[in-house]
Amino acid sequence: MNEQLIRQAQRGEDAAYIALFQQYEQELYAMAYVYAKNQDDALDIVQECAYRSYKAIQKLREVSYFKTWLIRILINCAHDLLKKRPHYEELHDTYAIEEPIELDMHFTLQSVMEHLSMEEKHVVLLKYYEDFTFEQIADVLQLKLGTTKTILYRALKKLKAKLEKEGIADEIFKG
Repeated sequence: MNEQLIRQAQRGEDAAYIALFQQYEQELYAMAYVYAKNQDDALDIVQECAYRSYKAIQKLREVSYFKTWLIRILINCAHDLLKKRPHYEELHDTYAIEEPIELDMHFTLQSVMEHLSMEEKHVVLLKYYEDFTFEQIADVLQLKLGTTKTILYRALKKLKAKLEKEGIADEIFKG
C-alpha cells in the first residue's frame, strides 16, 4: 500500500503524498513537540517537514525507508528552528518550593531530556519514542553503529543521574 502511494507521489500525485504523509503526521508532531517544547513551533516543524519532503519525494530511492527518511527531514527542520531561537538563560533555584509537588511523569521526563545534548536527544527519541533499532538510528543520524550505542548509554547515564537528583529514578529505572 505505502509503496504504491510513494510511487504515485513520486510521479507528482498530490493526493497520494497527502495520504502518505498523514499516516505519520501524529508521530512526527509528537517528536517535533519534544524538540520545540510548544505546540506552535512543533506545528511549524511538521509543516516544514511536509514541505521539504514533498519537494524531495523524487529523491527517495528506497521506498521501505520512507519513515526513516521523513524522520531525518523532521530532525533537520527541528535543528533549523532551534538555531534561529534566541538562547534564554535558565532560572536555577530562584523560586525554590519548600514542599515537593507531584508532577506528571511525562512532563518530568521531558524536562529532564532538556539536559541532553542534541545528539543524545536524537538517539533517545529514536530508540524509545520511535522504537528504532541501533542500525536504523545509525542510518538516520549518519553515525557509526558503535558511536550510536555509546551515545545512547551516555545519555541514559545522564538521565539516570538527573532523575536520581530529582528523587524519581526508582520509579523509572526499576530493577
